[in-house]
Amino acid sequence: MALFCVQLDLFTLNLAVPSMAADLHVAPAAMQWAVSGYLLAAGALMIAFGRLGDLLGHRRVLLIGVTVFGAASLACALVSSAGVLVALRVVQGAGAAMIMPVGLALLTDVFPAAQRGRAMGFAFAVAGVGTAAGPFVGGALTEWAGWRWIFLINVPFAMVAALLIRKIPTSDRGRKQTVVDWPGVALVTVAVAALIGGVDRSHAWGWVSARTLGLFAVGALALVAFVVVESRVRHPLINLSLFRDRKYVMITSTGTVANAAIAVCLAVAALYLQQVRHLSPVGAGVAYLLPAIAIALMGPVAGRLSRRRSPLRVLAAATAIGGAALLAVASAHGLPFYIVAVGVCCAALQLGYCLTTIATQSVVRRERAGEASGVTLTAMVTGAGVGTALTDSSLAGKAVLTSGVLSGPLLVAAVACLGTAGVLAFVRSGRAKGAVAGTP
Repeated sequence: MALFCVQLDLFTLNLAVPSMAADLHVAPAAMQWAVSGYLLAAGALMIAFGRLGDLLGHRRVLLIGVTVFGAASLACALVSSAGVLVALRVVQGAGAAMIMPVGLALLTDVFPAAQRGRAMGFAFAVAGVGTAAGPFVGGALTEWAGWRWIFLINVPFAMVAALLIRKIPTSDRGRKQTVVDWPGVALVTVAVAALIGGVDRSHAWGWVSARTLGLFAVGALALVAFVVVESRVRHPLINLSLFRDRKYVMITSTGTVANAAIAVCLAVAALYLQQVRHLSPVGAGVAYLLPAIAIALMGPVAGRLSRRRSPLRVLAAATAIGGAALLAVASAHGLPFYIVAVGVCCAALQLGYCLTTIATQSVVRRERAGEASGVTLTAMVTGAGVGTALTDSSLAGKAVLTSGVLSGPLLVAAVACLGTAGVLAFVRSGRAKGAVAGTP
């Protein structure tokens, strides 16, 4: 239910930005910070909150996250200032940063290994309902009731989620370590915030502008300092040995590529439906239903496959199908074929996203599940931000958006997916040959 709130909110707001800007008397570009601020806070804080959940208790931190998210949603619906709305969206993003990694870690904590994949699959299915309903709900509420209802609709779901969380049996008590690496928290938050902020604003400032390069420099320096600190402290925020686990790194990297590609696909599809096909917000939301339903169905599929197939093999197939579907989207002309191609693309790449989050939980110790989930989700959120920013940059300054113009980002995303699938296939073939030859 908590993940449902986050996904519903994430997919309802984009279509409402012009209406929000007009109502609050600001330029649409300024109102875009309501989206950027949320993503910035969510991406920057997931690692810290994921690890804090390991230390302080997954249920406790998840309950705080849902409460913060619901309260911020209610406040967002009542504001009359664009600046206050952006600030509250940052708070809402902080709530989401607690919900996502800690919620998944709580499932790892509660369910035994044999049932964990299935449980996570169903969780993603419920969250997928929010994804499926988001575009239509956002368009319909904006057009018929007003954008404030986009935030109000979160409140009852957050209240129900908070009540349910209190009833979850968990082993939060008796944790051996409660020492928090606060220098590590500060450094990783600054690093991720600066990097995501630079990527997010690159289309407005330019990739080589002083502000963008300055943010990237701050992020890089903070990241180097973070690695130095983590290698010396007794209780690090992130155990750096996590990045020496090749399977974890490969799964996370593939999920990042898949999430970046799906972000490109959805961003281009939104522009195509509204500026090329000239659909209304409600019409665009209806057109999104097939791809969104495909996204919703992939949670249970990922949960089932995680128990029966090698994650790397499934991820290779998912990115290959997703890359081929992106090529089909780039070359599509008729609206029905376009929507079907987007649906196939979203299904394949969402399978990669869901399987990544499930599989990475299986390769780490339960007491560090939140840490691993936070790192993985941060990487995937950052990948989506990079994909969206590159799409915006490539289309900036185009007087007229046509199918041909919009195909450029899709082709780049397709090459990335197909290349990733090829690398995974090569690695797997190398392992198979090593096994036959008797090598380790």
